[in-house]
Amino acid sequence: MTSVFAVPFRIAGTAFRLGRAVWAALDAVPRVAATLDEIQATAKHLERLATYAANELPELVYQLEAVRDQLAAIEKSLAVRTSAAP
Repeated sequence: MTSVFAVPFRIAGTAFRLGRAVWAALDAVPRVAATLDEIQATAKHLERLATYAANELPELVYQLEAVRDQLAAIEKSLAVRTSAAP
């Protein structure tokens, strides 16, 4: 059984712990806000990067097809030279 005289000390201790927890939470608010700003900036950067990639992808495919055609032409040329060699 808790003594009547111990109750005020328990209340004071609980209030002190609660005050520290509230202070820690308030102290963390600027860091949380800064982190959210960084996340928002990262999301905007990723959006710009994705837009750039989506715009450049068709050009990349076109260039790769041109390289493939050039390689096919070189392969045919080599095949003709190899079969024509004595």
